[in-house]
Amino acid sequence: MDFLEVPLNEKIDLEIELIEEQLLTKGPNNELLHQMQRLKKELTRVRRFISPLLQLDINLAQADTVLIQESTRLYFRDVSDHILRISESTESHWELVSDLVALYMTMQSNKMNDVMKVLTLFSTIFIPLTFITGIYGMNFEYMPELSWHWAYPVLWVIFVATAAVLGWFFWRKKWFE
Repeated sequence: MDFLEVPLNEKIDLEIELIEEQLLTKGPNNELLHQMQRLKKELTRVRRFISPLLQLDINLAQADTVLIQESTRLYFRDVSDHILRISESTESHWELVSDLVALYMTMQSNKMNDVMKVLTLFSTIFIPLTFITGIYGMNFEYMPELSWHWAYPVLWVIFVATAAVLGWFFWRKKWFE
């Protein structure tokens, strides 16, 4: 079956399923967001064209005129049913695409939260090290530990121990997952 021969309703169903599958397997990306926005725009156009048709068809079916025979009114009701079905299906598709956009945003937010967590952990480990470096980088003339023979190696032990203790603490809290 050729994709162009598929009715619009089924084509949109297939496209929504494809976008959802790609979103769940590959994760959020700009191409998927553009596809969802294009689909919402297309659904908006369909909604804009269908809404007046329904009211027009209802008015024709209920028109009190001799130009429309009673047997023809039956067909207008049938057309009204078709238009109503298309309208409901379009609303359903609109909600599905809106849900996909919300899922996309949630996934992006989770991704950003993971990045922020890693950056926060690194910052938390390096803040005390920066503080210690700042104290010893002030070039005071009378700092007793500056004249000690083992001051530099002890400072490195303090750096490594601080980073290791913070890393161990975060690992125990399961913040590295």
